Amino acid sequence: MDEAQFWELIDAAREDAGGDPEEQADLLVERLVQLDPESVLDFARHFESRYHRAYTWDLWGAAWVLLDGASDDAFDFFRCWLIGQGREVFEGALHNDPDELAELLDDFDEEIDGDGEELGYAADEAYEQLTGTVAPDLELPPAPGEPAGTPIDFEDDAALAERYPRLWSRFRS
Repeated sequence: MDEAQFWELIDAAREDAGGDPEEQADLLVERLVQLDPESVLDFARHFESRYHRAYTWDLWGAAWVLLDGASDDAFDFFRCWLIGQGREVFEGALHNDPDELAELLDDFDEEIDGDGEELGYAADEAYEQLTGTVAPDLELPPAPGEPAGTPIDFEDDAALAERYPRLWSRFRS
């Protein structure tokens, strides 16, 4: 599976789920079980690689603003959700500036958005359904121990508002 196929699966499941991350995860599993086990592992590698790339202080700060706080677990689930938003949103937030999420996101509902925990398990679930066994190690570099970039003081609202002016204006004021 190449990168384009990975994003096609993500996008199709998101569109069919109508923006519900849990439904998107269920639809993704349904689509992945139609593939062979190695393709499911390829999908998992693509997902995990992006999940690790999104482990940055800048993105955590954006999640903090969007979610009105983000624990370690909440940021993990946010990164899964962000991948689930598709290539344009993911790459825009990661490569340009996380504050661009203010323009990249149509709507954002704290109750359902930002929590893509189930998306993070979709490939594992599909692999297990296909093979009856737990997915093997993906043989990727280990997860980073600390987020990339410069740490942010999440308790300093003024600094967050300055660092993420568009997100702050749209989602916190």
